[in-house]
Amino acid sequence: MLSASSIRKAYQWAVAPLLLACCSAVWASDASCLKCHGDPAVAAKDAPQMRTFLVDAQQLAQSVHRSWLCIDCHEDIDGDVLPHREVKTPVDCMACHDPVGKTHRFHPRLALADPPPGEDTRCAACHDGHNMKAVKSADFAFARTQQTTSCGTCHQVEAEHFAASAHGRELLRGVKQAPDCLSCHREPEGWRNGDNLAQRKLAEVRQCEACHVQDSEVAAMTVLGAKFVESFTTSVHGRLLAEGREDAASCVDCHGAHEMNRAAVAGAQTAKLHVADTCAKCHEDVAHDYQTSVHAAGLSRGNLDSATCTDCHGEHDIRHHLDPTSRVHARNMAQQVCADCHSSVRLTERYGLSSHTFETFTDSYHGLAMRGGAVEVVNCASCHSAHAIKSHLDPTSTVHRENLLRTCGECHPGANDRFASGSVHVKATLKPDQAGGDTVLYWIATLYTWLIIVVIGGMIVHNLLDFVKKTRRKLAMQKGVIGEPYVAHRLYLRMTVHERLQHGVLVISFVLLVITGFMLRFPEAWWVQAIRSLSPHTFEWRSLIHRIAGVVMLVAGAWHIWYLLLTRPGRGLLRDLWPRWRDFTDPFKVLRFNLGLSPTKPSFGRFSYIEKTEYWAMVWGTILMGLTGVLLWFENTSIGMITKLGYDISRTVHYYEAILATLAIIFWHFYFVIFNPDVYPMNLSWLTGRMSEREMLEEHPAELVRLQLEAGIEPTVEAEHLEPIPLPEPPPGSPPGEPPAGGGRPPDSG
Repeated sequence: MLSASSIRKAYQWAVAPLLLACCSAVWASDASCLKCHGDPAVAAKDAPQMRTFLVDAQQLAQSVHRSWLCIDCHEDIDGDVLPHREVKTPVDCMACHDPVGKTHRFHPRLALADPPPGEDTRCAACHDGHNMKAVKSADFAFARTQQTTSCGTCHQVEAEHFAASAHGRELLRGVKQAPDCLSCHREPEGWRNGDNLAQRKLAEVRQCEACHVQDSEVAAMTVLGAKFVESFTTSVHGRLLAEGREDAASCVDCHGAHEMNRAAVAGAQTAKLHVADTCAKCHEDVAHDYQTSVHAAGLSRGNLDSATCTDCHGEHDIRHHLDPTSRVHARNMAQQVCADCHSSVRLTERYGLSSHTFETFTDSYHGLAMRGGAVEVVNCASCHSAHAIKSHLDPTSTVHRENLLRTCGECHPGANDRFASGSVHVKATLKPDQAGGDTVLYWIATLYTWLIIVVIGGMIVHNLLDFVKKTRRKLAMQKGVIGEPYVAHRLYLRMTVHERLQHGVLVISFVLLVITGFMLRFPEAWWVQAIRSLSPHTFEWRSLIHRIAGVVMLVAGAWHIWYLLLTRPGRGLLRDLWPRWRDFTDPFKVLRFNLGLSPTKPSFGRFSYIEKTEYWAMVWGTILMGLTGVLLWFENTSIGMITKLGYDISRTVHYYEAILATLAIIFWHFYFVIFNPDVYPMNLSWLTGRMSEREMLEEHPAELVRLQLEAGIEPTVEAEHLEPIPLPEPPPGSPPGEPPAGGGRPPDSG
């Protein structure tokens, strides 16, 4: 069964033209209508309705509806009744263009069963009823080149903004990828998603990404490419939108619906001078803090080097500040945000800022803890605040001298006035005339540096000469050039059980202190990274282990003092380790021997200058490291007592003393107990407590003779390269050549 609409269409397209050709009645022709509606003089009499009254015959003849009669559209007009000033029934375009709502979804009310009256439902408001052009015609009002102007008839403000936007300018230039009004509005997202604002915003994002991400040609036109745009999806804004948060920002919230422009365009909402205002639409409180900062003050003066929101938080890939991957996360802020400007030589020189600010922070305990992966991290914002960053000369600044006590007290309960007495950003290696430099710290670091160079350098030269001399001697014995002295197979006590246990505790605590201490100082080193990869809690364990090892070393030191003073072997050990004059002359004799300037080297007793130097250096180092370590451990108390400068002095001494001690163990101790050709691969006395007679003959010949005489053993024949060892006089009445009482050479079998 045919509908009324179908019948009407059949009439208009088939029957009406036939009747037109056959009928010559005046009222049935357009000419009769144009006698009035085409005459400006007649139309002038009805000036208020002139827009709808006057019809241009030429335009009508060129219209896509030119083959139709006036009464095909104006069905209620009765040609017999003239004049007909009142049109009771408006033109029903949908009689032919049904359903028009499917093709005009940008005006969603057209899709309603009974569209209400209004400019968005009146076809002639957009399409001139008498000058109707074909959709594919270049003169069509909504062709790409004219669409902005046509839509602007009703949407004037939007059209003006769009014309000035990047999209509008590219469209005017004829770029085929440039969007026009219908590119975005053909599918009305608000109508599709009802009142769900979050879903509407997500649809807007997908619409933007359809060109800027999925269209490779458009993506190539973007300065930073598709990945830059697509990163919005993983940003805090994109994630919140996906979770249904209606207040989360979308592309339109930042770039504008029609005003979108590159940030380089001065008037763009994302231009540097306007970014803070754009962000303030959602982040009002934060924006208020920012407006009081030195960064905002710089921008207000037109200084585009001054930081704004996007400089710190990023542009599309803005992450939550608690997200470990965020630029503004506590662990990343100093290195990834603040350092961009405050370690830039160009910027610091231009504005007279210190280029060492970031360097001094990363060298501080706070900076090292951050680099080392501490859970609770102090960063730049902890002291300077995150947004209301002000000059230290501003009385309202958190780092103003009058406010430092309160700022420090947030992390250091009980902080007193001494916390504020001293430079915060300071580094020992910077000269006093440099920002961040301090005279006392500089000279401590300088003197320690030279001490390390001289001491460790001297050790390396000493040991290298010793290694060469002993190696050449061993080669000569292998070739038979010199004879190898006969040595019996005997073992001699070198270290008691007490001494071996003390040594073991010292070794373990020292190694742990070195590893955990330098883990803090060099957090980016490859070996530190390998340890940190074992667990996310490595930094907490490092700190705990370092303190435990320090306490163990101090306890071992107290144990050693008890052993030295209250036990007989300990008192003997102290007596033998006590420095003597020969300990100052023996190094020169050894040097002459190793250089070939002397045929013999000193015959050492139980301890030579080698062991004594190391022992007393260890005593000094343990006391110094223990004292400074305690001051660093209890920083609240120590700074309150000795000021921030005193704390920095302790930290500097602790660091350089650790380097000196570590290098001394490696180049001095390890050589003589491991790499020394006379004991290689290792002197086992620290494990077994004993040394062989051959080892004693080479390293401690005078002690060997003493032990042999005490045991009643005929002293071993002295080696040719050793100085003569004076033997004690025999008792009165003894036969010539007889050893002291109780002597006698053991059997050759040993």
